[in-house]
Amino acid sequence: MFHKSNPKNSSTFARLLIGRNSRKSNRYIVSFKTTSELKSSSSGVLSKMQEMEHEQVLFCTDKKTGLKAIIAVHNTVLGPALGGTRMWNYATEEEALNDVLRLSRGMTFKAAITGLKLGGGKAVIIGDAKTQKNEALMRRFGKFVQTLGGKYITAEDVGMETEDMVYIKKETNYVTGLPEEMGGNGNPSPVTAYGVYMGMKAAAKFTWGNDSIAGKKILVQGTGHVGETLIDYLTKEKAFVYVNDINQERVKTIVAKYNAISVSGNIYTEEVDIYAPCALGATLNSETIPQLRCAIVSGAANNQLLDEKVHAQMLKDRGIVYAPDFLINAGGIISVYAEVASYNKQKTMEETAKIYDTTLFILNIAKEQNITTAQAALNVAMARIQLASRN
Repeated sequence: MFHKSNPKNSSTFARLLIGRNSRKSNRYIVSFKTTSELKSSSSGVLSKMQEMEHEQVLFCTDKKTGLKAIIAVHNTVLGPALGGTRMWNYATEEEALNDVLRLSRGMTFKAAITGLKLGGGKAVIIGDAKTQKNEALMRRFGKFVQTLGGKYITAEDVGMETEDMVYIKKETNYVTGLPEEMGGNGNPSPVTAYGVYMGMKAAAKFTWGNDSIAGKKILVQGTGHVGETLIDYLTKEKAFVYVNDINQERVKTIVAKYNAISVSGNIYTEEVDIYAPCALGATLNSETIPQLRCAIVSGAANNQLLDEKVHAQMLKDRGIVYAPDFLINAGGIISVYAEVASYNKQKTMEETAKIYDTTLFILNIAKEQNITTAQAALNVAMARIQLASRN
């Protein structure tokens, strides 16, 4: 399935996104704090919440199961805060807090720019998913989700599987990403990958005038559920795929399965057409951006820019087209929202395919206004939230 873009002028598409004509919408472009403007990591929890405009943060502990988790609700103006739960062996509790605050904030913008009736939230569980995760831990976490009474709806993220959502479901109805036999859409990763693929093709159209990626050299960093599915799409379109992952056994499997090329060491100096970060965030920073030898950055990872303002500008100054991560990786939230909105599979994929048009719209707006693509995407997302808060 591939969604061909219908040409739309900026004002027409803006009406679809924020419900006003372009002349009126200008006065709803609101200010927001970028990561460079937020207080240092030494700030207290409440100060961080206030700076990043979070509504609520719930700290969860349970001695019996060993659970240590944080649930962050960023914004519920558009609807309940929906976002996945990530299980990761964070080095410190402060690192976990900073991650959940940034991720939940990103979910707010992701839902808004996609046009969903959802707010932004996220949860993290501190621990090793391979050795510490079990049914008791998941169910205890589910009880904490239930205490929020639907203000936060969870789903799966890094370190979590569909099976874990089934355990959580035993304690709360505020969970998505359930298997199809339970009325869910299953693992959202394939839909996330499809959205990234659509965003990548839109970026190709913007950059080269043609959305074909056949023959293009594409470096995919991260070969998990989303990364592999993206690689499958790229391979089928006859792109030359380069892969990198910290898990070398995984790399060997992917190389053999898709006839990809393995790269290691300093991957940022690889001469490719598209760099697709699909692992953890912050790979676009002051050290890596000057080394990049690509025309486009378009991947699935969240929070790819270490600093939204500084590093988006660095990419712009270098002439590298950046497809905003929270826009093109929104397929996952569309997939889990489908369970709330009762979409079928076809409708889910059709909604995800619209990421193509939205990406083209954002890239063109950024060019017209001479701003970064990250700024353009955030402006549109914040405008929709501001409109809803005034109604």
